[in-house]
Amino acid sequence: MSAIPLRPGYTGRFAPSPTGPLHAGSLVAALASWLDARAHGGTWLVRIEDIDPPRCQPGADQEILRQLAACGLHSDAPVVWQSRRHALYAQALEQLVQDRLAYPCGCTRKDLEAVWQAMGLAHERHVERPYPGTCRNGLHGKPARAWRFALQRWIDRYPPDPAQTLGTPAQAAMNNDEAMCAGRVRWQDRRLGPQQQDVLATVGDFVLRRADGLWAYQLAVVVDDGEQGITDIVRGEDLADNTPRQILLQQALHLPLPRYLHTPLVRMANGEKLSKQHGAPAVDLSNPLAALTQAAACLDLPAPHHSASTVPDALALWVRHWREIQRD
Repeated sequence: MSAIPLRPGYTGRFAPSPTGPLHAGSLVAALASWLDARAHGGTWLVRIEDIDPPRCQPGADQEILRQLAACGLHSDAPVVWQSRRHALYAQALEQLVQDRLAYPCGCTRKDLEAVWQAMGLAHERHVERPYPGTCRNGLHGKPARAWRFALQRWIDRYPPDPAQTLGTPAQAAMNNDEAMCAGRVRWQDRRLGPQQQDVLATVGDFVLRRADGLWAYQLAVVVDDGEQGITDIVRGEDLADNTPRQILLQQALHLPLPRYLHTPLVRMANGEKLSKQHGAPAVDLSNPLAALTQAAACLDLPAPHHSASTVPDALALWVRHWREIQRD
């Protein structure tokens, strides 16, 4: 595998949610995104995704920034907070409404459960049930609660072209019969390879603004990545299934499509993903080099040459190795 070339136009990012301090798994994602930016000679940004205040812990954002700094991972531009960017999300939603690619939804959770039960779709852990399109053709007297992306309307308006594929020129090589058929989105992940998802069948018309008035993650992240000029997204594998929805929004909002690389997950003894939701402890940074070395091992990177290595030495070593082992 050839070494990746420098790409001065590269802009990557690490975008943690301040629901708690960084744990071992999030440090792996932070390190991978930083290494990929450095290996390409690009820019690395930090964005605090505090778009869901009920889930955020007071002071967690500053603790995350302190943890990153202890590991020698510094943003190349001022840190951005999503909570200060509501106007951008409102503008994007208005654009989608004007283009008839967003519509109001009056469904409550109880309404959806009743429809899903009638369809024989019982709740399964970690399995998302598709929105059944109840409000797609109007509220029928119900008050508007949320806003959804009009996926079926997008498909009807822009049927798939077998001669094209979604994404960058590198993705064209994976095209054979279709790029998007019905709600199926295909893309190329730099680590996982060819990927696809039938968004219409698995998710349906997804939420852009929630019933509680908060902005949905999918809209906020796409708007932020576009506004910040993000060219490459390096993040945990658990977020891979969000990629098709984000590609659809990028297209609908006429934004560039970034490249994607989803990193391996750190798992607990029972196989579950290490996460704050499962009580993952904050990463121990009493010895930052040791914590980074453990994260690097998850990325198949070597340990520093000797115990006297410093954090900058280790980071420089891993940048060199990253350039050798990663596909462009």
